[in-house]
Amino acid sequence: MRLASLVVSAAFLIAAPSIAFAQEVTPLVTAEWLKAHAGEENVKILDIRDDIEGTDLGELPYIANAVVAPYASAGWRVEVDGVPGQIPSEGEIAELIGSLGIDGDDHVVIVPWGTDSSEFGGATRVYWTFKYLGHDDVSILDGGWRQYDAQGGERVAEPVTPVAVEFPAQVRPDLRATTADVEAALTAGIKLVDGRPEEQFLGQSKSPVVRVEGTIPGAINIPHSKLYSGEYASFAQPETIAALEQAVGLAADEKNIVFCNTGHWASIAWFALHEVRGNKNTAMYDGSMAEWAADPARPIQ
Repeated sequence: MRLASLVVSAAFLIAAPSIAFAQEVTPLVTAEWLKAHAGEENVKILDIRDDIEGTDLGELPYIANAVVAPYASAGWRVEVDGVPGQIPSEGEIAELIGSLGIDGDDHVVIVPWGTDSSEFGGATRVYWTFKYLGHDDVSILDGGWRQYDAQGGERVAEPVTPVAVEFPAQVRPDLRATTADVEAALTAGIKLVDGRPEEQFLGQSKSPVVRVEGTIPGAINIPHSKLYSGEYASFAQPETIAALEQAVGLAADEKNIVFCNTGHWASIAWFALHEVRGNKNTAMYDGSMAEWAADPARPIQ
């Protein structure tokens, strides 16, 4: 899985400046930035890659100075009232983060594999979790492990063994939309952004966790695959996101709610709109279609 080089596409690259932690924290950082700042006291590398031990990375499969909390198994998402993929209770998720040795003063850098947009969505979902809990000092390694390894990032045999600390959570409810918020948005004409593939948006297929095909009435579609290049391992730059917004009639600062099936793909759209583009009027419906469609009384288009 070690790559000799990665050609960076100009259409997708965001140049994340190599800045000291004391300066502004950016949504995306480069592999070069991470190599330069790894090991600093308040920089915590959070490796969320799944199935690390099941790969062919040999005796050095881990990122130096990183703690490991796999996206699929560490407890980042749970089933709540029959709806899969929900954020745990405030106490549970704060305990998980604290158990990783992360406190309120740390700059957290999240590292996925970076294989494709869906897998990269694990990083955007965990990023959203930190932001929802009131922690602003968080970034994602653009391109994930693929860029880190291609740039010669240090690999080690074992991850860091964290010392548990207390993580202070201060929930920001404006970042998370509820079913009631979506119902109100329908009445008010607020834009709803479906981050699923076009065939699911059009009702031509569906996820097994969603009761029926279709989308929320009036929704617009920005497929998650348009926001990350698996070929070049890089997230879409602001100009690319702006073009996608314009194509579906979404204004730069227009209020909107993003959704998908379980709030995974939706986090990719939320990250693009809210963080990279800076539209602070974007919220994410983590219940998404799994919750919305569960009640036959709710409208489906």
